[in-house]
Amino acid sequence: MSDAFLRKPFESLERQHMAVSFGMWVFLVSEILLFAGLFAGYSIYRGLYPHGFLAAGRETDIVYGTVNTAILMTSSLTIAVAGRAARADFGRMAWRLLVVTFVLGLSFLILKGFEYREDIGKHLLPGPDFPLAQPGAQIFFSYYWIMTGVHAVHVTCGLIALLRLIAISRKNFAWLSGSASEDATALYWHLVDIIWIVLYPLLYLVGRSHG
Repeated sequence: MSDAFLRKPFESLERQHMAVSFGMWVFLVSEILLFAGLFAGYSIYRGLYPHGFLAAGRETDIVYGTVNTAILMTSSLTIAVAGRAARADFGRMAWRLLVVTFVLGLSFLILKGFEYREDIGKHLLPGPDFPLAQPGAQIFFSYYWIMTGVHAVHVTCGLIALLRLIAISRKNFAWLSGSASEDATALYWHLVDIIWIVLYPLLYLVGRSHG
């Protein structure tokens, strides 16, 4: 790797990459703690209002949820392969895979927007017009809106980071193999995917096996 990517105060690219990875892991742990608090609250209220949560869970759109899960899992694969391609000096391939990852992430947000529109049309916002009478159903959808909304913000931040990589490396594919930015962005994107893997059964599969 070229020393052109070396930044002060680091003396080697290896140490620089290790520092970036360590800093990103510290940040990711803080994000995991944020979602862990939401998951804990969800679990407590699900234990208190099991029937309300089951009834509310059946109202989420499993088609949108499943398609978006497939989209994010595919994007996780493309960004992982992009990293391997960059390290193998296949810069053009890495760049194209990052573009594919960006398109997949953007598609996720667009589908989420359509899903939100349907949810609002069915009055699934907690409030006086909420259609479900079971105790706890409104609490379920409170968590639904909060958790998917926070996740969508994280996806948006990931797309901004991806767009930065794509723009900077557009005329210099070799930049992807030397900079630590690709590794850091990939770590963040994988967190976004993992969080959704947890959200999917909590919000879309709950209640489906109970008829």
